[in-house]
Amino acid sequence: MNKKLKRIFIAIDFPQEVTMEVARIQEVLGTRKFTGKMTELENLHLTLKFIGEVNEGKIEEIRAKLKEIIFSELDARLDGIGSFSFRGSPRVVWIKIGGKRIFELQKKVDEKMRECGFKTEERFMSHMTIARIKYVKDKQGFIDYVRGIKGKEIKFSVKEFKLKESELRTLGPVYRDVEIYSST
Repeated sequence: MNKKLKRIFIAIDFPQEVTMEVARIQEVLGTRKFTGKMTELENLHLTLKFIGEVNEGKIEEIRAKLKEIIFSELDARLDGIGSFSFRGSPRVVWIKIGGKRIFELQKKVDEKMRECGFKTEERFMSHMTIARIKYVKDKQGFIDYVRGIKGKEIKFSVKEFKLKESELRTLGPVYRDVEIYSST
């Protein structure tokens, strides 16, 4: 692999209160038998836009475009728990992130990234991944169990978004902030 390429994405991180609630939900989820892995608490985020592997020059262009985004602090909340499946098998357990203005911010990010030559998102799903599932014996039972988990509706403010680098390692990804973009 070309060492000059970096895997990047644009995301929102969560406050400690949200992280603690996710830890509680993961504990509840962990009582159900499945093969897979919980998302590390330090890696929780809401992806506004996944870019992929790009070179340093492109990263500088992306950084400059993201600086053009003007947004004010916005309200968000944990909204519900569910799963994404592939061919009937659950693959991802997620928590929905509510808040109309998150979609507005994502559209601004998408527009700036389109100006950098990236495709716009076909369908933005405002969620955080809390577990990745490789195998579960009772597929429908697991899906129903996940739907039945009750999370606290925690409200929080979003004051910034980040350009992040993702380094894939054997034990899981390691994320590093490249640049932070604050609200006005």
